[in-house]
Amino acid sequence: MRISFTEELAQLEAALQEEGDLVLRALRSSLNALARGDEELADEVISFDDEVDRRYMAIETGVQSLLARQTPVAADLRLVLAVLRVNLHLERMADYCVTVAKLTKLMGDLGVSDDGINRSIEDMGQRCEQMIRVAMDAFASRDADKAETLVELDELIDRANRNATEDVLSLGDSPAEREYGLRMLVVSRCVERIGDHAVDIGEQVAYLVTGEFREFSDASHPA
Repeated sequence: MRISFTEELAQLEAALQEEGDLVLRALRSSLNALARGDEELADEVISFDDEVDRRYMAIETGVQSLLARQTPVAADLRLVLAVLRVNLHLERMADYCVTVAKLTKLMGDLGVSDDGINRSIEDMGQRCEQMIRVAMDAFASRDADKAETLVELDELIDRANRNATEDVLSLGDSPAEREYGLRMLVVSRCVERIGDHAVDIGEQVAYLVTGEFREFSDASHPA
């Protein structure tokens, strides 16, 4: 029975890593669609979210089944709980990618673009891809130190988000420019939130390793 439990848990972890790969694909495709104004690719991102949702539900169902049939010891229970939480964070990331894709489909009629905003969004997207890879690698290797490096990467995303906001505020006053600016602010916020979810996964790694949950944010570590 113990071998069966271990094997099932390993399968759930493998499925979680595969879900991470799907989210990376969705993120890159959504940002490529935005950069190119490619509505067809945006539609693919929106449709692709069904695959992420199926993976999410399969992991949820697998965990529920596992807990119903087995009684994990403390360390195994931490892993099961961490899998549940990481699964949710990945699904939320994919939802933000869908939002970016939907906003891309609304951009075409505006006829407005801004190189500074585009560069900030692209920089944020590349950082987020890096963060997702670091977070999932840290989870697979149970590397709490590696997970904590996500804080520094997230600060770079926050900086790019602020740059994008400043660029939006410097746009012109025409209705099209204001509408474009508002939509790009939402895009920037979506990408920034993906980075936050990667940090949350890192916190789950620390929980898994130490058995204690703590936030990586500065608010939790007063000087």
